[in-house]
Amino acid sequence: MAAQMFEGRGHAAVYQKYRFAPGQELQQTILGYLREKNATSPELVVDVGCGSGQGTRFLAEHFKKVVGTDISEAQIQEARDAASQPNVSYLVCPAEELPFQDASVDILASFTAAHWFDIEKFMREANRVLKPGGCVVLCTYTMDMSPRYGNCSEKLTKVFRESWDVLLKYSHSRVKHVLEDYKEIFEALPFPDKKRITNIFDQIPMTVAGVVGYLESVSPYQTYKKDDPEAAKTLLQETEKRMLETMGVSSAETPVEFWVRHVCVLGCK
Repeated sequence: MAAQMFEGRGHAAVYQKYRFAPGQELQQTILGYLREKNATSPELVVDVGCGSGQGTRFLAEHFKKVVGTDISEAQIQEARDAASQPNVSYLVCPAEELPFQDASVDILASFTAAHWFDIEKFMREANRVLKPGGCVVLCTYTMDMSPRYGNCSEKLTKVFRESWDVLLKYSHSRVKHVLEDYKEIFEALPFPDKKRITNIFDQIPMTVAGVVGYLESVSPYQTYKKDDPEAAKTLLQETEKRMLETMGVSSAETPVEFWVRHVCVLGCK
């Protein structure tokens, strides 16, 4: 069954504030593939597991009708409350039970969410709702993240990854899909015309506060917070303090470059 890890209103608000939209390299990979498959003028694009709508809003910049779906009412409310284009709408529903007719969807996308789905049921549903010639785009960023600043990038990345190592102990079993670069998800996609790209690198503009906020938004942190609220809070405070000391600055609003590796599974029915 699907895992529900982002249900609470507080978590949804943190997610909206700190999760970043798809970067330029990932965007170009997706759009280039859709051009290659002549899927550039679709009637209906669906973003499944849309969370607070970062990926949905990217899709809406390029396609005329985009629907974001998520199982969490709190996440959908955050998405609706955010500034959005008029061609976007949102629905609360499971990824495995999409409220669309057979062969009615041109592009089915998911950003950093497919590993939470019941993969077998979701793939059957994708096959049902997609038109012949329709495309699937399933992306995630990986654990290969690196904050960079001046000549201290290596030390800064060490601080960040030490905090990640603490959080990974609280990871849900579904995170294995991310650690394995969506290999199992790729194999489960029921279309012979498919490919998996594992080396998409993006440079996301962030601040120190943004990097720490990202850690707060991830599911292992939320599990850690429930288990030991004080220790979880201290981890974020210490991470920010160590980052600032490493950089030799005092403001958490100091910009950093946040390097991220994406994996993308692409398929055409």
